[in-house]
Amino acid sequence: QVQLVESGGGLVQAGDSLRLSCAASGHIFTTSRTGWFRQAPGKEREFVASIRSGSITKYVDSVKGRFTISRDNTKNTVYLQMNNLKPEDTADYYCAADRANGWSISIEAFDVWGQGTQVTVSS
Repeated sequence: QVQLVESGGGLVQAGDSLRLSCAASGHIFTTSRTGWFRQAPGKEREFVASIRSGSITKYVDSVKGRFTISRDNTKNTVYLQMNNLKPEDTADYYCAADRANGWSISIEAFDVWGQGTQVTVSS
């Protein structure tokens, strides 16, 4: 069974940068759309960004221009570079894969999930 493991979270100040990594136990990223989601305390999990074959990316409006999703298929790893972090970016961040390669950004469209990594941005 494919597993996804996130890393790179931490406590930073507003304006700082972090790079999250999501490592897969197999070559799932070569055939699947991959996404990052986040869940803030007391809120529902929300879509942040996704990448599919051809390096086609999609972002939620609140992170456009600040976050960049990328992937390295040779390392079976997907990244989320987060710049100019804001306190409202504080959340648990989850990596997920959509083996059906759909287009929906709903949680239900992604069928493989990591355990998450915590990001805290202080003001």
